[in-house]
Amino acid sequence: MSLLLGIDLGGTKVELIALTSHGRELLRRRADTPQGNYPETIRTIMKLVEEAEDELAEKGTVGIGTPGAVSASTGRLKNSNSVCLNGMPLREDLARALGRPVRLANDADCFALSEAVDGAAARAEIVFGVILGTGVGGGIVVRGKLLNGANAIAGEWGHNPLPWPQGVERPGPPCYCGRSGCIETFLSGPGLARDHERRTGESLDAKTIAERAEVGYSTCRGSMALYEDRLARALAHVINIVDPHVIVLGGGLSNCSRLYANVPRLWGQYVFSDRVDTKLVPPRYGDSSGVRGAAWLWKR
Repeated sequence: MSLLLGIDLGGTKVELIALTSHGRELLRRRADTPQGNYPETIRTIMKLVEEAEDELAEKGTVGIGTPGAVSASTGRLKNSNSVCLNGMPLREDLARALGRPVRLANDADCFALSEAVDGAAARAEIVFGVILGTGVGGGIVVRGKLLNGANAIAGEWGHNPLPWPQGVERPGPPCYCGRSGCIETFLSGPGLARDHERRTGESLDAKTIAERAEVGYSTCRGSMALYEDRLARALAHVINIVDPHVIVLGGGLSNCSRLYANVPRLWGQYVFSDRVDTKLVPPRYGDSSGVRGAAWLWKR
């Protein structure tokens, strides 16, 4: 099949994209995600695929990007913040509903694949794709191939502890995974907002903090400076282990332009090398990267 269909199964929306085998977008459709209703989620995806194929008069391969991952031991979804999906045979149920095999990957993996194939990191040998949003995730692409790993958790840097913690960072905020001090609790949008309120007493969301820092608000500049040092430390760990050529930021906080100048200036003191040639770049496709990466699952 030359038609590539990608589905981004998010917490609030289900998005479909249709691409040619060369990456040209043919159409895009969205539907609301049925909240807490697994059977209706399957039906929503099936309807989007059927309508797209009817409009294009062609059948395609189907790739799905979803929060969480498929367990190697059970074949069922795990670690999804859309809890109705956990423990469900999502891939098998979708394959049955659509009458064809379906490929499924974590949404952060799909983001990384999209940017590595024809996005901001195209042609880079090793790419680390980062999600800095409601949560913190990541994916690794090596020579154009998505790295899955033995446990289907490659790139899950958000649930490692924040490296080189300072006194006030110990033991760190509690994380939904059951531990404390995970990178996600510091670098997610809600984590930045919580830290800013603790430091200043101001209750602001992450987007507002970043915007006010850009125009000189001292309290917000202080919070962003601390955030940038934490991000530099966390990415330095990734560089020390994976040594990517390019790191692409995604998620809401990837829109903060100061990160791309400030973080690389900071991470050198933490990386075990005399120089750091890794590039830190914004995404080419922004919020569309995940759904494009889901479509590319059948080509990579």
